[in-house]
Amino acid sequence: MNKPVLPMSSLSLNLPTADRRIETYRLAASRTFPARLEGALNRVAFSAVHVVADPRADNDPWLSAAIDWERTIAFREHVWNLGLGVAEAMDTAQRGMGLDWPTSLELIQRSVRAAGARGALVFSGAGTDHLAVEDARTIDDVIRAYEEQIAAVEKAGGRIILMASRALAKIGRSADDYAKVYDRVLSQVREPVIIHWLGDMFDPALAGYWGTADLDRAMDTAVAIINANAAKVDGVKVSLLDKQREIDMRRRLDKNVKMYTGDDFNYAELIAGDVHGFSHALLGIFDAIAPAASYALSRLAAGDEAGFHDVLGPTVPLSRHIFRAPTRFYKTGVVFMAYLNGHQDHFTMIGGQESARSTLHLSELFRLADKAGLLANPEMATRRMKAWLATRGVEA
Repeated sequence: MNKPVLPMSSLSLNLPTADRRIETYRLAASRTFPARLEGALNRVAFSAVHVVADPRADNDPWLSAAIDWERTIAFREHVWNLGLGVAEAMDTAQRGMGLDWPTSLELIQRSVRAAGARGALVFSGAGTDHLAVEDARTIDDVIRAYEEQIAAVEKAGGRIILMASRALAKIGRSADDYAKVYDRVLSQVREPVIIHWLGDMFDPALAGYWGTADLDRAMDTAVAIINANAAKVDGVKVSLLDKQREIDMRRRLDKNVKMYTGDDFNYAELIAGDVHGFSHALLGIFDAIAPAASYALSRLAAGDEAGFHDVLGPTVPLSRHIFRAPTRFYKTGVVFMAYLNGHQDHFTMIGGQESARSTLHLSELFRLADKAGLLANPEMATRRMKAWLATRGVEA
């Protein structure tokens, strides 16, 4: 059960505020969460996990990715211990934003092997990102690109998350174009896949996906394609940060197709659901809050909905902060949380993305993580926050 673990009155540090003043912040009473799943879950829950960069590699960080494979797989073991599945090589791992397809495939191969050794759940992203958008000329080019990545993931023994395609967003002009691609690709997959509808707030290159900028018409197209291929679709992840659209789509899906919430603003209420149904989860924020998410979900499965909201509710302000616009930079906050909580010994990211959020943004992240009880070791987190602030010219 959650309980205070340290007298927080002795832990404080100086943090910058919005008006550029420095104020002393005193940590709140902490909470602890089990390091392993307690009980069972009645929701399928995936954490879309980050990769740990290797800060000592002799590479050009803006041009090539250097991965610390040992720490990267260790983080996945941490997630699996908590009873969560891993959604591998997604945008959380900077896929298409520093992590290229060859490195993504190696990541998938390593993750699938590690999952197989313990019978853990992992689905992996298959997309078209090895096809440069400017080189995509026809719908058939997009289909071939999807087929190539699907074949590679299946050869590795992996299950598929069918990622949205920047090339298709560029070329596809109508619902028929999208139906042609998805019908062809889904007809060939070995096992049912999760389809990912990623909104343009996460990736501006995906604007107009499903052949229209009108989200109502886009949903009509997506639902029609998914329901027509229901036998090949495990579920759909919707990342639009619009809870009512997710609920509306969930109610329109074939009864055998799951809805996986990708709404990092409203996940608590969407997972809890209502008398008409609920969403499962495939969330980037579950990387940063995995212990709390696991414990909250176990309380929900035990029939303790109040306990579920007591744990998960306080994480929502943190998530909304991490995913605030420009949303595509949320990965910086996710990795900063991993650094604060000791999952990596540095705050370095692929492509230098550790610079994508301001000192003020990450200081507020620290406050919100503390208030939600998400600093696993407050003393260590405070030391690390002070060390990092010093690099930004703040005497903490």
